[in-house]
Amino acid sequence: MTTATSGGFRGHGPDAPLDLGKLAPAQVESIVGRLADGSMPALADALAKASNCVHPVRLAGRSETVDLRTGEIVSTFRSADEPMGLLYKPCGNRRDAVCPSCSRLYARDTFELISTGLHGGKGVPAAVNANPLLFVTLTAPSFGPVHGVREGKHPCYPRTRLATCPHGRRLTCWARHDADDPRVGAPLCRECYDIESATVWQWHAPELWRRFTIALRRQLAAELGVRDRDLKQHARLEYAKVAEFQARGLVHFHALVRIDGPDGPGSPAPIPAARLEGALRYAAAAARCTAPPVDAADVERVLRFGAQTDVRIVRSGSVAGDEITTEQVAAYLAKYSTKAAGADPRHPLPHLAWLTWFCRTLSSRALAGCPFACEERAGDRHPRLCGDCAQNPYALLGRWASMLGFRGHFSTKSRHYSVTLGALRRARRRFQSLAVESRRRATPLDTRELEQQLMADDEETTLVVGSWAYDGSGWPRAGDQALADAAASRAREYAKWRAEQRHTRTSDN
Repeated sequence: MTTATSGGFRGHGPDAPLDLGKLAPAQVESIVGRLADGSMPALADALAKASNCVHPVRLAGRSETVDLRTGEIVSTFRSADEPMGLLYKPCGNRRDAVCPSCSRLYARDTFELISTGLHGGKGVPAAVNANPLLFVTLTAPSFGPVHGVREGKHPCYPRTRLATCPHGRRLTCWARHDADDPRVGAPLCRECYDIESATVWQWHAPELWRRFTIALRRQLAAELGVRDRDLKQHARLEYAKVAEFQARGLVHFHALVRIDGPDGPGSPAPIPAARLEGALRYAAAAARCTAPPVDAADVERVLRFGAQTDVRIVRSGSVAGDEITTEQVAAYLAKYSTKAAGADPRHPLPHLAWLTWFCRTLSSRALAGCPFACEERAGDRHPRLCGDCAQNPYALLGRWASMLGFRGHFSTKSRHYSVTLGALRRARRRFQSLAVESRRRATPLDTRELEQQLMADDEETTLVVGSWAYDGSGWPRAGDQALADAAASRAREYAKWRAEQRHTRTSDN
């Protein structure tokens, strides 16, 4: 691990080699080969342009940028002119376990999206920081006892040795599990654990969240003494939400909830944070979703959230809470947005593999008996199902088995909470174009109204017309990915060092 000194970041300079870790012989041979044939500078340039993505997409072709006002071709780009003869585009995967570089960019965008809704900026009025803001966590209910990490390093299930389940298994565990213990999240008794209901709950979790937002708006209308349909004339409810997979495979929802006045962001809130907290707790307990039976042998279920609802006041008006800060909340949600399901198909944990298998089993049960053999096509990328099977709510459950049955978006927000990820990505492209133009003209970049220029909703004055062909995924040689991973790790270390430096300067002031 590279460390920092008082003079600067030690990762800079020729005396700071990348930490490649233990390399396979093929990786060592490919890196030595690049040094021998002189292609290492071209690879370094491609790595920088692909943001050190571990699994970039290789494209071949060309594109022209056309001025929409005059029809003139402003610039031409060809992949053949690139140092390695191809265009390497980042994969854009949000999961840290798949691509650390792209997931870090996704987390930074999510952090900016959430922070904008906290403090304003980027087109959001700064007056939003005067409105009540709460952090809520909605959990999945218990479907049976599981191994877990207890606070204070207490034993997992410290019960008497005589405590047994109806299947004769002892419901006790005196182990003090660590977070990386493979037993964490596994049921103490598989026969006692209601895996079928857990899978159905996971499948309907997005709908349950929607019912929660409906219940919350109705409760707010009751608090204000107005009709449900007239709520927008008195208050606006805004939120940003992420879903986090737990060790047992089920998701929890973490959300920032803000209440604005009838004129949207920046207008004074009609109720204080304490009343919003009460409405949140009521809506969490009242939200219900009815899940139809999987087949004739199944039963209808009424789904709800777990009893462990956590609601914290982050900001009561313009006063920040004592226990949790707005910066901490934004960092929490950004971190959760890059977390994967944890079901590694190469080395799956037994209880997660069981949940994955049960997703496919329920899907097969739902489509069993179809005379058109829809069950055989349900796993296709674009399955063509008959009319009856297409209406079955569990027809596509098997396709989401790798996500443990969760089919919703991992991060969502209400319309007017803050900016969108699309706007942030458009601003990044505009900045890159401005930087290229600044270097071409050898003039400094004008930063006086840069934010307004990047976030403007003006129509684009240029159009990019291209013709591209897919050439493959990943880097061409075995050692290239190791270099990309090491460079991405160094970039994360540098970002962490810069954050520590800013925190130190702020504390000193």
